[in-house]
Amino acid sequence: MTAVITGMGLFTPAGRGVDATFDALCAGKSGLARPPEDHPAAGSLEVAGVLPDVDPRTVASGPEAKVLDRIVVLALHTAADALADAGIEVGRDVDPERIAVVVGGVGGMATLERQVLARAERGRAAVNPYLLTGILPNMPSARIAIRFGIRGYSSSVGTACASGAQAVADSVRLIRAGEADVVLCGASEAPLFPTFADTFGNARALARGWDDPTAASRPFDRRRNGFVLAEGAALLVLERAEHAAARGATGYAEVAGYGVTTDAYHPTAPRPDGAGAAGAMRRALAAGGVPAARVGYVNAHGTGTKLGDIAETTALGDVFGVGGVPVSSTKALTGHLLGASGVLEAAVTALALGRGLLPPTYNLDEVDPACPADHIRAEPRPTDAAYALTNSFGFGGQNVSLLLARAARARG
Repeated sequence: MTAVITGMGLFTPAGRGVDATFDALCAGKSGLARPPEDHPAAGSLEVAGVLPDVDPRTVASGPEAKVLDRIVVLALHTAADALADAGIEVGRDVDPERIAVVVGGVGGMATLERQVLARAERGRAAVNPYLLTGILPNMPSARIAIRFGIRGYSSSVGTACASGAQAVADSVRLIRAGEADVVLCGASEAPLFPTFADTFGNARALARGWDDPTAASRPFDRRRNGFVLAEGAALLVLERAEHAAARGATGYAEVAGYGVTTDAYHPTAPRPDGAGAAGAMRRALAAGGVPAARVGYVNAHGTGTKLGDIAETTALGDVFGVGGVPVSSTKALTGHLLGASGVLEAAVTALALGRGLLPPTYNLDEVDPACPADHIRAEPRPTDAAYALTNSFGFGGQNVSLLLARAARARG
């Protein structure tokens, strides 16, 4: 069975919504800035991808709104956008038992941090009884199901920065197994709080020392010195092709295949030879029955870390040959949304195929000699590619590659 992307909800540092986000990525409009002075992580982050404030009372009421984590708030707004974009109302366009929800992410750790501090300062009475509904990683999926009346399969995915991409892969499996006609899938992350920022900062993983914050995220560039932490959410509506056709829906792209592997190497560092990443790409190609030569674009994981960019470049060269496929990383403008990055980049890749325009890697002024590839730089590149890959890699050696194809019934 073919899984088609018929809807998208994007809430990103580059913009909210399909057109705003993709247009910004093609025009070089950065979503990165110095956190406002009153932001909780202002003392911990030099630069970040910060979203506008969203009042929790828009999705909850009473004492629960006070502890509801931002990941849930972002997920609910993004889910509404995705379903509206797909033209789906649960119960009208899809049987509530035949729609699933799979949403990944780290969980509501900002809420946990606030509550631990409150307890330390004021004692046990300061702990909110709704704490668990703020921090549990399944809460975005559960809250979405409750809000929209989804009574089919529901789960959360926790594979670090590969979570969103793996949520898409798991959703394709549900559709192909006949367990769902529609799946709302993706990830939501809100990591911009002191403890989380400080752990990355102390590990020297974050970009630092840039006078211009928009220049800090530099995937594959010789001067890169870390990634930029960002928040956001991205959700896709995946639909069985026959179900979409029956209601007259068109798609952004088809998920033609996926590959998932594990490095079995190190808790944080990638395999230097890129073998795990290359294996994920090969599995995705094999699942789709597509030779590497037919792939016209790769949206890279490309975070801007020294080891990660080199390992991914090595893997790309292994699969496609050096310079064998156009490559870009849109994290130069969005920053790294952790678990939500992979599904956001899947959305961007689908839009690139549908609109015939490949977004470049901005800030790539001088390619690191250790990262040789056909880098798309400075401006978008027109394409007539029928297939594209997008990669996501996470701590623990998690590797996910998604193979996308132009939709047979494409959106206009």
